[in-house]
Amino acid sequence: MGRIVLPLGFGLIGFGILLSLGLWQMQRLTWKEGVLAEISARISDAPVDLPVSPTAEVDQYLAVTAAGTVLPDMLRVLVSQKGIGAGYRIVSPFDLGDRVVLLDRGIMPVAGAVPDAPTERVVVTGNLLWPDEIDGFTPDPDLEKNIWFGRDLAAMADHFGTEPVLIVLRESAFDDAPIRPVPVGATGIPNDHLGYAITWFSLALVWAGMTGFFLWRMTRQRTEG
Repeated sequence: MGRIVLPLGFGLIGFGILLSLGLWQMQRLTWKEGVLAEISARISDAPVDLPVSPTAEVDQYLAVTAAGTVLPDMLRVLVSQKGIGAGYRIVSPFDLGDRVVLLDRGIMPVAGAVPDAPTERVVVTGNLLWPDEIDGFTPDPDLEKNIWFGRDLAAMADHFGTEPVLIVLRESAFDDAPIRPVPVGATGIPNDHLGYAITWFSLALVWAGMTGFFLWRMTRQRTEG
């Protein structure tokens, strides 16, 4: 009996650790679903005036409305849409009169010319966003071809000389075809905790099975010996 105490204890400890990791991921899943529900509610809130000094910590996803002029300059951010393929996000400076911010006008096909910005003053509705699309592997923008590979808010603002504030268009009063607004949504925010939980629970079952098999072999060898 003494021979199986150590492997049995080791097996139970390992099973307990893996099981607890799975349960922890289930708790994280519940937390993340709550966060996503809050984000979705904030995205669809009634829009308010653009804050004077918005920050990512306080104003991420805030629904806003603003009136201004879409300036002629623009940049193209290469993107890939599931089921559609490659396209360009079009980002332009948006002059509010007393300040200039950035406006994500939406996505258009790679082929074709970017339409001219409207010359008249327009009212837009959208959400503030501080994108998290840049890492150490993101290529630098090709300024000669005016192609960027992610919405680097600080770099885009520096490029145009605007505030580092981005409004992602939801609705506008102007025709911008073939650019199609792509509103901010919670669907793009990763929530992989259920998959992680299943992985840990599966490993716990495998660990329990291997422990049981090992103990069975030890017991059988002892009996046969």
